[in-house]
Amino acid sequence: MNCAWVKQNLTLYIYDELPDDARHELEQHTERCAGCAADLKTSREFRGLMSEVLPASEPTPNLLAASRMRLAEALESAEPSRRWRWTLDLAGWLQQVRFAPALAVVLLMIGFAGGVMASYKLVNKPTDIAPASKTPPPLSQASIAGIRSILPDPGSRKVEIQYDTVQPEKVEGLIDDPRIQQLLLFAARSNYNAGVRMDSVDLLAQRPEDRQVRDALIFALRYDANPGVRLKALDGLGPFVQNDTSVRNAVLEALLNDSNPGVRSEAIVLLKPLKADAAVRQALQQLSREDKSKFIRSESQRVLATIPEID
Repeated sequence: MNCAWVKQNLTLYIYDELPDDARHELEQHTERCAGCAADLKTSREFRGLMSEVLPASEPTPNLLAASRMRLAEALESAEPSRRWRWTLDLAGWLQQVRFAPALAVVLLMIGFAGGVMASYKLVNKPTDIAPASKTPPPLSQASIAGIRSILPDPGSRKVEIQYDTVQPEKVEGLIDDPRIQQLLLFAARSNYNAGVRMDSVDLLAQRPEDRQVRDALIFALRYDANPGVRLKALDGLGPFVQNDTSVRNAVLEALLNDSNPGVRSEAIVLLKPLKADAAVRQALQQLSREDKSKFIRSESQRVLATIPEID
């Protein structure tokens, strides 16, 4: 790490936007370099001054996640041609390694150790070779550049997923396989391709009893820009709307705020068993009077009419 890189990334550092390893390297550098330490102090003082003059509330983690997903959705329409796509993905991966010198050193050490071990095994090849383990190595989410496709096998629980690291890879397995589920969760939250996100959410909706899966479905319902993905998420969350408060709140939020009438209609259907709940009843009363959609108003009135009077 040199002074030029530190100067370029001071702003990201003071706003907590650098990865942890890059933050550590920057802090180590400023402890040794008086010039960069002075620049860091100046940047912090400037931020403090701006906060006093123009105070602003910090964005919530959910807002940041939603904004990043909307940005990815917007970039989808400007996706580069396929013959350049691998090159761009490789460039992004190399950029990450540039900001993570410790990771680069570890990778080089692993590669060197692997070469030494391979040479040793060739020279000292035993007579009886034990069968290789069929258990694939665990996935590292940091090594995944993106999910290319998700291909469920009709009539079975088998799934084939193609994903990119430095070069395209694929893995096959049952939907219960932890590797398959990890890739599905990654695709549901991070993939730039709406079709892949929909396939992922559709498969995850088959296992909503898993807490991580439900959290991913709630995230998709709240923040995915594609209404088809949001509908798939609703289908998976439906069985838990009565017993899981976070699911109920997400469905209620979709009923009040979603831009798609189909999503809101499905939310009403899911919330019918909870029509006596105070928050649900209040939302239905509001929609029955004020909603712009005639259908939503009438459906809200119809559900409210089935609620017995409370003496």
